[in-house]
Amino acid sequence: MTPQLLIVDDEPSLRKVLRALLSADGAMVDTATDGQEAIEALQRRDYHAVITDQKMPRVDGIELLNWVRANKPAIPVILITAYGTVDAAKEAIKLGAHDYLTKPFDRDELKSIVAKAVGERLARETRAGAGVGRFDIIGQVPSMQEVFRLIEKVADSPSTVMITGESGTGKELVARALHRQSGRRDGPFVTVNCGAIPKDLFEAELFGHEKGAFTGAHATRPGRFELADEGTLFLDEVGELPLDLQVKLLRVIQERSFERVGGARPIRVDVRLVAATNQDLRQAVREGRFRDDLFYRLHVVPIHLPPLRDRSQDIPLLVEHFIERFNKRLGRAVVGTSDEVLDAFQDYRWPGNIRELENLVERSVLLADGERITHVDLPTLDAPLLTLPHPDDLDELNLKDYVRKHTAKLERDRIARALDAEQGNVTRAARRLGISRKSLQTKMKEYDLRDR
Repeated sequence: MTPQLLIVDDEPSLRKVLRALLSADGAMVDTATDGQEAIEALQRRDYHAVITDQKMPRVDGIELLNWVRANKPAIPVILITAYGTVDAAKEAIKLGAHDYLTKPFDRDELKSIVAKAVGERLARETRAGAGVGRFDIIGQVPSMQEVFRLIEKVADSPSTVMITGESGTGKELVARALHRQSGRRDGPFVTVNCGAIPKDLFEAELFGHEKGAFTGAHATRPGRFELADEGTLFLDEVGELPLDLQVKLLRVIQERSFERVGGARPIRVDVRLVAATNQDLRQAVREGRFRDDLFYRLHVVPIHLPPLRDRSQDIPLLVEHFIERFNKRLGRAVVGTSDEVLDAFQDYRWPGNIRELENLVERSVLLADGERITHVDLPTLDAPLLTLPHPDDLDELNLKDYVRKHTAKLERDRIARALDAEQGNVTRAARRLGISRKSLQTKMKEYDLRDR
């Protein structure tokens, strides 16, 4: 999907630079000269993210942020400031900004923050008020009812929660539900993807840094712990942390204070921790890859999300929800699926879980020629459903075609799982699979996995 972005800045040169940088990555970019013009644009159409300067005439960035939070709360706002004070950054996060950048900003940091904002925007779009599930999470099977019960029971406690489940099962949705149902709901919800932070930047990302602490530290910057003060810090994919970084995290959890990189003053914070992983951390402890003391600090209240293959009764609800969402987004009028397609959806194993179902429904809504999605509308060569024949079809295949179809399915599923485990990082996924980066890119193109 092409991200739709709105850039708001009163400096023509900066608008031009931002537009060029983000358009180069395939985004559709609109611009506005100040907050008032941005509000008018937002009233005309929707965007996946807003990137706005803080200081502007008429309506400034903070006023624009407040308007978006009140009128279009699903749209993430990224604030750009030339002032770079810790207090201003913390205040912006507490007011609901997704993140912030300090001028002069790093281009890669800009792209990373925007990509994350767009991704989280799409992930947060859940069915509202439909009576299926709770806390904006769809699910009626008993295992999901147990998840809802635990959310309700522990949300308002200070205890650390460990959410487990395969990639694509909705762990961040549960973390956000815990935050929204707690007394910290008016505080910030801050996410840290532990598997995506380079080892040498982990301390600065989590604990912040002082100006001049290292090359490129042009200004003091608060870390994620500090930004989450009086709110919730979500440590996603915590099992990816190297052992030496686990020690530092454990120390902060125990002492509830830390020092910024290059700083000497202890900073105390009041943060509720929620962690998530798709790994078996008990096995990781036994193998010496994860510290047992950190495991028990994080694993106070466990919540497990079942894979989609164990929730087949929820698939019709999820399909209906995704069709409704993509009808609005793509300007389509699909009313449902054929019985044959829905049966195939419920028979399939879904190695990519809800994320895979969502991607397939989006593609099918876009390709559908009639009012219902049929097998004709599904992708032809590499669609996961078509590489897994129905039992009635197995006898119609000769041995060569049977082996070809199932080999392709196994290969696609393995690549998809590796990409999910590495958060879409092609280099790390190739290393995990034991193939070259070029070979993986060729396979991703072959199996239409480039947008995962």
